Amino acid sequence: MARKTSYKEYMKQEYSELIDTLNLNDLQRRFIRSRWLDQVLWLDGKADHSRTRYYFLRLTSIIGGVTIPTLLAIYLVNAVDPTWRWVTLAISVMVALTASVEEFFHYGERWRHYRRMAEWLKIEGWKFFQMTEPYNVYKSHTEAYTVFANQVEAILQQDVEGYVSGVVQQSNEKSNEKLAKRFVKRIQDV
Repeated sequence: MARKTSYKEYMKQEYSELIDTLNLNDLQRRFIRSRWLDQVLWLDGKADHSRTRYYFLRLTSIIGGVTIPTLLAIYLVNAVDPTWRWVTLAISVMVALTASVEEFFHYGERWRHYRRMAEWLKIEGWKFFQMTEPYNVYKSHTEAYTVFANQVEAILQQDVEGYVSGVVQQSNEKSNEKLAKRFVKRIQDV
């Protein structure tokens, strides 16, 4: 029985075959596989992983949040079996945990970020493969290769700079919170 290939394996094979048909030297094709294709596949995988976790955590929070009032109503109306109280408590803790984990890891934001980056790289790749704008001014993929490589690097650099600025922004927000707390404490001490 033949094993079904995953979408990631299918994409890797399709893009690799397409890269092989380009009029490029071996080193240029290798760079495209190593830098462009590897990043597209990695970002696709991270997007799928983050989406799965985001959906699981959010759905658990939503379903649990809707279930809690129902269980409380059953317990209050029947007021017989204390098991309902423990079940309600367990679901409440689960809702709080899943909401906290999603808030901490930001899987929804990660999913959208990885998906956006993967699609941006794919779009750039398809423009290059099909020699559409901005590559249509060149006669061959060989002539357009340097522009494509620069575009890919610019996209990846913008991603890294966005990540670093996000880390810096979070750090500044924490510093501002500390300053605000010190200021409030000084005011209270006066």
